[in-house]
Amino acid sequence: MSSGIQSWIPGPEDNGREKLRKSLVHIDSNLEDLEVQKLKFLCRDFVPNRKLEKASSALDIFDHLINEERLSEEDPFLLAELLYIMKQNLLLKYLSYTKEQVKDLLPSRKQVSPFRNLLFELSEDIDSESLKGMIFILKDSLPKVETPTSLSFLEHLEKQAKIDADNLILLEDLCNTFAPHLMRKIEKYKREKEAEQKEKELLSASSINQIRQALPASSSEETVYRMDRKHRGYCVVINNQNFTSLSERKGTDKDAECLKHVFQWLGFNVDMRVDVTKERLDEVLQKYKSHPDHADGDCFVFCFLTHGQFGAVYSSDQALIPIREIMAHFTAQQCPGLANKPKLFFIQACQGGEIQSSVSIEADAVNPELVEPPLQESVPVEADFLLGLSTVPGYVSFRHKTEGSWYIQSLYNYLKELVPRHEDILSILTAVNNDVSRRGVTKKQIPQPYFTLRKKVIFPVPLREPPKRVFTDS
Repeated sequence: MSSGIQSWIPGPEDNGREKLRKSLVHIDSNLEDLEVQKLKFLCRDFVPNRKLEKASSALDIFDHLINEERLSEEDPFLLAELLYIMKQNLLLKYLSYTKEQVKDLLPSRKQVSPFRNLLFELSEDIDSESLKGMIFILKDSLPKVETPTSLSFLEHLEKQAKIDADNLILLEDLCNTFAPHLMRKIEKYKREKEAEQKEKELLSASSINQIRQALPASSSEETVYRMDRKHRGYCVVINNQNFTSLSERKGTDKDAECLKHVFQWLGFNVDMRVDVTKERLDEVLQKYKSHPDHADGDCFVFCFLTHGQFGAVYSSDQALIPIREIMAHFTAQQCPGLANKPKLFFIQACQGGEIQSSVSIEADAVNPELVEPPLQESVPVEADFLLGLSTVPGYVSFRHKTEGSWYIQSLYNYLKELVPRHEDILSILTAVNNDVSRRGVTKKQIPQPYFTLRKKVIFPVPLREPPKRVFTDS
């Protein structure tokens, strides 16, 4: 007689995962604390910072890479690239690679950004005396650390937005003063970045031509916004997780990272801001309202992840800011550099009544107002704007505590899926509406776009593969 108990026999996938994890244990055992810090730094573009800060071993970092779908038994190349950069070439054998194989594959498969590579190389070559001088110059703005390393110093400059891939002015000044021999590396980085930008411009123009050829004969420059200027433009992501007294928005980091990856993939320069107060938001808005680079850009994107009420969003210090007030900074009169260019705003926040949520789903709603002004009043009475709200007026917007919000995750997935098909942004948002509306059983949500666009927004297809698709629970 059958006992009803079935024995479990590991399949090929289980054996593959077990083999990978055994290899990772061997790699971990050969990495000292200093190497773990280097690994953390190199993974800043792949793993959320809050997770990296809590990681105490290489195994913790490997787990995060696996969870972010950056490392698997089928494709361990990213880790091989990281070890190669760290000059841990003897450990490549655990991933079935050699130093020569990784070197040959890097031109087509590299994932670590040139900027991250540059900072790492500089950190390896900044000696103790040079570091001491640099720290002395910036002493008032640096955190008090007993024994700062060159790596932690550069990491701090990046976290404080004093340097980024497009702004090396401070770094150049410091190196010119204390380590002039490192200027060669910086100049090389700038030359390669400029060459890459020119190549992107040529390819972008080619992609635009392909789009125009794919459109009906009646479609021309009059019906599609230009996407062939010097750069795609800026994407600002405001990610408010912690508030003075409102509930913590768990899972929002997932949304922020996804927005960063997908808009970088589309060619935007992404500016991420966390827990932004009203005062700080005003500074950000003023900066981008008068940004000189808008003149040579194609588009502008602004994403706000926060708590909200109808037609308004909360800053981290709980000032309630009308969405219209944010968008009004970018009208043609206020921001001439963006005149006649698409300005896209995506808001992940509730726009109405709070409801009782399950243990894994939360709503971004706070004290709903009974009087609801028309949604149109949130958008400036002017052409070329799009406002993508995560929910229709009067309703909540759902966010999973670990997987992120329904709306942002769907937007992320459909941008990756439909941009390569030359779909315009409104078609993409229609697909997002359909996807989000099908989620949930007892809870429902339908996003709403409102726009004054005069033409189609069609992003050129990026050369690189899109980020991994994200699957969220519903």
